[in-house]
Amino acid sequence: MFEVFKKEIIELLRDRKTLFFIIALPMLIFPIILGFVAFLTSQASLKAEQQVHTYYIVNTQFSTAFSEEIFYHKSFKKYAGQKQFDSVEQLSEAVKEGVIDVGIFIPNDPELAMQAGKQSQWQIVFNDAKAINFIFNRVRSVASKLSNELRTRALNDLGVDIRHQPALLTPITISKVDTADKRENYGEKLGALIPYLLLPLVLMGASYPAIDLGAGEKERGTLETLLLTPVTRSELVLGKFFTVLASSIACTLITVVSLAIWVSVASSFVSLEAVKTAFNSVTAWDFILIFSLLLPVAAMLSSLVLAISIYARTFKEAQNYMGPLSMAVFVPIVVSLLPNMELDNVTALIPITNVALAIKEVVKGTVDQGAIALIFIASAALASLLLLSCVRWFNKESVLFR
Repeated sequence: MFEVFKKEIIELLRDRKTLFFIIALPMLIFPIILGFVAFLTSQASLKAEQQVHTYYIVNTQFSTAFSEEIFYHKSFKKYAGQKQFDSVEQLSEAVKEGVIDVGIFIPNDPELAMQAGKQSQWQIVFNDAKAINFIFNRVRSVASKLSNELRTRALNDLGVDIRHQPALLTPITISKVDTADKRENYGEKLGALIPYLLLPLVLMGASYPAIDLGAGEKERGTLETLLLTPVTRSELVLGKFFTVLASSIACTLITVVSLAIWVSVASSFVSLEAVKTAFNSVTAWDFILIFSLLLPVAAMLSSLVLAISIYARTFKEAQNYMGPLSMAVFVPIVVSLLPNMELDNVTALIPITNVALAIKEVVKGTVDQGAIALIFIASAALASLLLLSCVRWFNKESVLFR
């Protein structure tokens, strides 16, 4: 078995394409993904913040102060066309056609409405489909300023002391006291994204060498020669399995080390408060724990991809099988993102999902050691079962020589 393992490792190290996917890609993927996402986010936010929106106000005579405030606002410019709009429906059509960006419908004079004991209900017409949109908040900010001035003036006319107005308007205030620290809050959000990067790379580190060691051997015609050697088939498949596992572990180790390094670099040079808060308290022991959690997953996936590769007739057929397998790995990760999905004695038994939840708990700093132990036991049992199935698969002539 050791000789088979040694032979396969030497051949693996000679394959530059596999080495790229195992070593280079995990080292590069984090800075590329993090940098690309940060760049796109910053550019989209900057563009949305600097964008000047064309506006049209219906019934400007009801609030000249508001109209002037909007007119001189740096983020708005007045509609310069000849067409007139008189209703919310017309404003909506104009926004849909791209004639204006935002329409403001003022139904009545807010001061007169307030004196009559009624509210002036303004309507802001705009397209809110964009993820980053400052239109409504900017208009509301200007309208709120006018609303506060009218309210203060009315209370003064009623003889209410300005010092008593806040208590009169808001007799009860509620403040939130959060028992979760910042690491736990940010870790809940960022920690859920880490498995999306780690687990697919674990699969990738196992799939490329596995395809070559199984279907590749068949296609090259070297499997028959290997079977003539004085080594049992169980030893052959174990030698191949440990080669695939070593490749997956190497990819896993490089991935975790790369994550630790690039998070540290990003936190030093980029002002990402959420990333800093979430990862500043993550110790070396936490990264070791994340790596340890990925080991049984690597064993499971190594057994699975090797069995698929042994079953496949050709290299291309094996690659076709890896696509559905990748989707099958993503489904449990998505399950871990469902609302109120937490690591407990039940979810600790669900493959892939348990590791994704555990990694999130590690980043949050709320990991349960008992659940971690249960994950290791369940994952090790499943990995052993898959390996046993792979060995039995390899001993069937009908599978080897399809």
